[in-house]
Amino acid sequence: MRRILILLTGGVVTVAFAGLGTAGLATASGGRATLELRQTKYGKILVNGGGRTLYMFAADKRNKDNCITRINCLMVWPALTTTGKPVAKSGVKSSLIGTIKLSNGKTQVTYAGHPVYTYIADSRAGQTFGEGVLQSGARWYVLNGAGKVIKK
Repeated sequence: MRRILILLTGGVVTVAFAGLGTAGLATASGGRATLELRQTKYGKILVNGGGRTLYMFAADKRNKDNCITRINCLMVWPALTTTGKPVAKSGVKSSLIGTIKLSNGKTQVTYAGHPVYTYIADSRAGQTFGEGVLQSGARWYVLNGAGKVIKK
């Protein structure tokens, strides 16, 4: 599968197309988000209901999405959104799940206060290509079941 990313740096735009469906990027249209744990080379990490890795953005503040304020950040790092109360699967602490309202009107899922996102370069479940990536002014990391950042 051919992948090219959308990158914005110093006003230069590189546009690419990813042969990705929408499944796993966020929630199914109008659905409740599901969070679960999946075993990876980083240990058990937080994933969405489709098995896609969830990331935190180091520039975010507790319960505050700063990706939305950066040009095209959400195009590369789609926020995990929900239209109802998110569902915690085995190993995920429901007490750590929350939501925040974004300026675009959507409701984003948080875990331990971290707004969570998928990564467009992760084209299928279990991939962790976004771990440690420096993009949109800060690094991106996976989270464990306790909501702690895992750095490679």
